[in-house]
Amino acid sequence: MAGRGRFAVLAERDFRLFFTGYAASVLGISMVPVALTFAVLQQGGSVSDVGYVLAAQTIPLVALLLFGGVLADRLPRKTVIITADLVRCVNELLLAILLITGHAPLWMLVISAAVLGAGQSVSLPALSGMAPQVVSAERLQDANALRGVAESGSRILGPAIAGVVVTSAGAGWAIAIDAASHAVDAFFLSRLSPPAPQPADDGPVWRQLRVGWQEFRSRTWLWVITLHFGLFNMLAVAPFAVLGAVLASEHFGGAQAWGLLLAAQGIGAMVGGLGALGVRFARPLVVAALCTMLFALPMIMLAARAPFAVVVAAAFVTGAGIAIFDMSWETTLQRNVPPEALSRVAAYDGLGSFALLPVGYALVGPLSVALGDETTVWGSAAWVVATALVVLTVPSVRRLRHDVPPRPNAAPSGPADPAPRTTRPG
Repeated sequence: MAGRGRFAVLAERDFRLFFTGYAASVLGISMVPVALTFAVLQQGGSVSDVGYVLAAQTIPLVALLLFGGVLADRLPRKTVIITADLVRCVNELLLAILLITGHAPLWMLVISAAVLGAGQSVSLPALSGMAPQVVSAERLQDANALRGVAESGSRILGPAIAGVVVTSAGAGWAIAIDAASHAVDAFFLSRLSPPAPQPADDGPVWRQLRVGWQEFRSRTWLWVITLHFGLFNMLAVAPFAVLGAVLASEHFGGAQAWGLLLAAQGIGAMVGGLGALGVRFARPLVVAALCTMLFALPMIMLAARAPFAVVVAAAFVTGAGIAIFDMSWETTLQRNVPPEALSRVAAYDGLGSFALLPVGYALVGPLSVALGDETTVWGSAAWVVATALVVLTVPSVRRLRHDVPPRPNAAPSGPADPAPRTTRPG
């Protein structure tokens, strides 16, 4: 751990504490969808009721994300995350008790899910802004890579653990584990040495949102990649999630094949994150854009009815590409956006990236009826490759280079756009 090894970032005490708490919390959060789904069903609820509960978690997350960014830039981020952890811990404990005792009506499940989503809307921007405060500048990319490994691992382990717990003990105990994970995160964060404070902005919320928007739109590379990823989620991730499952079931025999593909993607993401430790990409956004192209591989293999082993290998490569994209993108944001506005910019990025995903899910059905499942998947794969190439034509995307700031937590000298303008991007 010490010295210059690949895992040297874990030798830094504050990051080690931050990462331990983060790994615990994302594992708990990854258990929630399975736990909430079966909490509804075990209480006699319908499939529609499951949809209501999961929507209740998603709507506050999207609606309050920008305000979460303002809060995380205005207050100490450590305090913001700990408070969100404690609120979610109490919320999940109460729900767990109600479920274990058999007194959890649907409206309580909806309210609890909404509180959980609201807590995520606050903690996510704060986490993006806090990471550079707890690690040395030269190890920031490695810190983001390890965060990605923890998140990818939780996507594999969390649902599996939740399934075992729900089957053996009930959904209430799975919810209780999530509550405990937030308590663990709060404990480790409370032991952090005070991170370098970002300048406070006590102006009205609307003005703070406007400042964050100006920071966001003044960097062409930033809004271009965000727009690209928002459309990517709508026209690639949504079709793959729906039609990929359909094609895997038709060609390879059922849900088990789809589960194996998703597991391969998750393992690929873990391997990709670990493999990227210590690697420095001279042009991180070029690498990120190229990595999005890899998402076309499993879509092409499914549509072409390739052998199952080939499709699994393609899913593994895609997972590695996703991990490298996330690491490169997060590090680029943190290095090139002023620390005092980082959480607001991260909130705009998150909103732009995921707001169109529900639209994509709604479009998949009509497109597949009009074009056919395989044709729709082929078109989506072609779109992935073509738009990544378009992104690479943007000068600021190609020119932005990896650059370690002169001192930890220092604001960069200016936007990474070669010709920044605050009035209009371009």
